[in-house]
This record gives sequence, C-alpha cells and structure tokens, in this order.
Amino acid sequence: MEDMKEEEVSFKDLGVSDQLVEACDNLNWKAPTKIQIEAIPHALEGKDLIGLAQTGSGKTGAFAIPILQALIDAPQAQAFFACVLSPTRELALQIAEQFEALGSGIGVRCAALVGGVDQTQQSIALARRPHIVVATPGRLVDHLSNTKGFSLRMLKYLVLDEADRLLNEDFEKALDEILNAIPRERKTYLFSATMTKKVKKLQRACLRNPVKIEAASKYSTVDTLKQQYRFVPAKYKDCYLVYILTEMSGSTSMVFTRTCDATRLLALMLRNLGLRAIPISGQMTQGKRLGALTKFKAGECNVLVCTDVASRGLDIPSVDMVINYDIPSNSKDYIHRVGRTARAGRSGVAISLVNQYELEWYIQIEKLIGKKLPEFPAEEEEVLLLLERVTESKRISQMKIKESGGKKRRRGGDDEDDVDKFLGPKNVKKKHKKP
Repeated sequence: MEDMKEEEVSFKDLGVSDQLVEACDNLNWKAPTKIQIEAIPHALEGKDLIGLAQTGSGKTGAFAIPILQALIDAPQAQAFFACVLSPTRELALQIAEQFEALGSGIGVRCAALVGGVDQTQQSIALARRPHIVVATPGRLVDHLSNTKGFSLRMLKYLVLDEADRLLNEDFEKALDEILNAIPRERKTYLFSATMTKKVKKLQRACLRNPVKIEAASKYSTVDTLKQQYRFVPAKYKDCYLVYILTEMSGSTSMVFTRTCDATRLLALMLRNLGLRAIPISGQMTQGKRLGALTKFKAGECNVLVCTDVASRGLDIPSVDMVINYDIPSNSKDYIHRVGRTARAGRSGVAISLVNQYELEWYIQIEKLIGKKLPEFPAEEEEVLLLLERVTESKRISQMKIKESGGKKRRRGGDDEDDVDKFLGPKNVKKKHKKP
C-alpha cells in the first residue's frame, strides 16, 4: 500500500464494504488518512497491528472500520465483540461516539465504561449486551469483577489506544487483569503516537506477527506547526502568559500546567484580567470536565487551562495555540501537547515558556524533535507593564481559593465544587483598583 497516494485512494479501494463507505461519507470522511490507508487493508486481512501515528491523524477510523466490517461479516450478531482501552475518560467517550456514528446504519450497540460516572447505569448498558465496549482500564476491571453476567471470554478484538500511556505503572495491574480475562485467540491492535520500550514489551506479550505501520516518524510534529520558546525568569512567567494571550486574544488557546491546583489558580487569575479561561484537570469530576470541554468547544471560553489529562486524544477541532506554561518533565508529553493544534492540515502555534529550573527538560525536547526552535519575540519592558495587574490578580485568586478551601473542609465538599462560582461573570474584571 506504500505507493498509494492519499488523494487517489477511496475507502472502497481499501476494501471497505459499501455500508461502511456510506457511513464514512455521512461523517464527511471524504478520503482515508495516511494511517487509514496503511492500516485498514492489513486489518481486513486479519493481521495484528502496531500503528504509530500522530494524534489527530484518523487513528480511531483505522481500527473502528475493520472491527465494524468484521462484525457485519460475523455469522451472527456477537455481543462483546471488541474492546477498546483508553487512558482517559474523555478519549474513551469520544471513541465510543465514533463507533456509534460509524455503526448507526447497522445497529451497532456500544457501551462506554469510564470512572466518575454511575456504575449502575453502565451495568444496565452491559446487560443490553453491546457489540463494542470502550473503557478506561480501572473501570473495566470493576465491571469484570462485580457486574453479573459480564465477561469478555468471547472477545474477538482488543485495541489499546495511546498504548504508551496505558503502559504506565498507574494502569499496569488493571491491564494484567484484563489480559488474563480475555481469550488469547483474538486480534490485537496497538496504537500510539510514540514508540517506547514498554510498547515493544507489550507487543511481545500480546501480538502475533503484527504488521507495523508508521504514519509518522518515531517522534515528530507536523510541518504546519510553528514552534517557539521563550526563556523567562520564573517570577515573570505569569506576565509572559498574559502578554501572549492578550496579543492573540481572538485565538483559541490551550495552556498546559504541571499540577491540577495550577490549572485552577491560573484560570482564575486570567478571568480576573478579563480573559475567558476555564480549567480542566484530573481532579475534577467527569461531569465538570465534560462541561468545561463543552464550553471550550462552543467558544464560550477560548482559553483552556489544563494538565496532561487533555493532551491525549481529545478532539478539540480548532485550537490555534498551545502554550506550555510548565515544560513537561517527560519530553514525549510535549509531542502530545503540541499535537492539539495544527491538526488535519491547519496551521498552529506552540510557545514554550522556559524558566531557569526547566532548561534541562527543554533541551531534552529539542533533542527529541531534532530541531532548535526560534525564540518568541517580545520586548521585556512591554511585557512587564502588566506586572502590577498580574500580581494583584494572582493575589486575589489565591485568596479566593484559600477561602473556598476552608468552606469546603467545613462542609466536606468536592475539590472543585466552587469552580463555576469562581468563574462566574462577576469575577471577570478588566482592571483592579488597588485596595
């Protein structure tokens, strides 16, 4: 398939059935992407796959289409036909949506099993014997242990999406339990944006003579992405962040931080300065995370302040800019973060703010992507005109968070119960007068 050019190939040419070609058409998938061109024919031949592809490259279609085609061709409708594992709840829900959309014409039933959502409702969905189960590993293990009548002993397909992340210690125990609960005779697809030693190890354990497909070089960022860095003293980092966001005020931006607490503080600080920011982090309940994401997608808020929970697989259609407020200590996370912009051929900007303590991590990123990045141009005197306002806004935000922490301890509240109250319109001010 290597010599096929994307624009010359249709889904039909890849061997996709008419029903699914029509489903792709309804989703406005006019032509297959590179990873789909490479993966689908091998998958339809019944091969195991290892797919290396950049985020936003059409990975879900590359495994969903062959699985649905096998389901159509199966002698009778089979419950629990395929299981897709994902490291994050949002990605799992998104994959489930794509399966449902692709399979709507053939009556495909799909269940999404993720944490942070009522387990009873999920058990009811499993009792309907869905064809496809999309899950985060921990919640799948909960159901395998506790939900009567649910088993994956007849499973035909297992997909590990974002496999490098699934192989972190956090998921190791759950993954072992899942692999022990499913048949060895099955098809296995492993998809990852980065190839790590752990992925190679899993490949030996799970796959039989897999076909390896690379729709990306080992670690790469797309050509339409303009990447820059700025070396800043730690004490002025907030100033630079506000300066960049103000300069690009019409853009949609994602700001990545290292901790959940920082997402909340920064979002609050930015709101106080009149920027439409909203936080998303792993500490928030599932409902709040999806709510924040919906507001961002709908354009109600155009700055999403997030931890790495949002760097993988979230389908946010058009992010203009990614700002690394904190440099990731694992340089591969940089690839995933900046992959949120410049998707599907669009252009995008990624700016990394590097302070004196993060230089070593930044050097590792440049090594990994194999290029020296240009510096983001800004006159420091101009940036520091914001210092007084930014410092005051941060002080007020810290005070509010401290106050709400005390209230929550007294009433035993959720860690981010008050985010919406904090981020209400009454806190959006253009300027603070000195007290």
